[in-house]
Amino acid sequence: MKIIALETAADPGSVALWLDGEVVARTCPADVSNSAGLLPLAIDLLHSRGLTFSDLDGVAFGSGPGSFTGLRVACGVAQGLAVSRSLPLIGVNTLEAMALSSGGSRVLVALDARMGEVYLGVFEAGRQIGDLGVYSPASVPLPPGQGWLACGNGLGAYPELRERLSPCVEVWLPEIMPCAQSVARLAAQRLSNGEVFDLERALPVYVRDKVAKTVAERLAEGGRA
Repeated sequence: MKIIALETAADPGSVALWLDGEVVARTCPADVSNSAGLLPLAIDLLHSRGLTFSDLDGVAFGSGPGSFTGLRVACGVAQGLAVSRSLPLIGVNTLEAMALSSGGSRVLVALDARMGEVYLGVFEAGRQIGDLGVYSPASVPLPPGQGWLACGNGLGAYPELRERLSPCVEVWLPEIMPCAQSVARLAAQRLSNGEVFDLERALPVYVRDKVAKTVAERLAEGGRA
């Protein structure tokens, strides 16, 4: 089974190829935007294994949450590839994939959402617990018990978040970021189980419905118009 996976929820974006259980990946160059570099990177990765898009069994993408612009890039490229070649399309939640990357069994994922907030997902034994949400660091809900692993760049962006989570977190991995490798691994499981998207359902998961605060909101926080 061969699946190409695309992830652009954060910079830099990445591409991974699931090849009968093996995963190989490439990262977008720092000096090239995800929108310009993602498709050429995918082509180069496939060519390195003697493959083309016609050899694929499926296309996967990180569906978010994350950068609004980035999510649209991966989703748009994945849709185009799937439609043009009649391939199954698999969307994978970005925070779920980050939880897999962490290697933990009880995982809190905190991805910087900008605007003083984090996207939060809670996963236990690979299953999402509750809903995904976007919170200020001080209002992040605490999971039950102790012994949790926390990952994601929200931990480094907001020191108060680490203080908030310290009663329940045992392991800290702020370096874990969205990556196509974990998207590919989860997508392979789902394609094997026949879990694919209808094209009309292949949409980014934004969680938050705006990308910037209003002038009034900035002024109320002591900022500038």
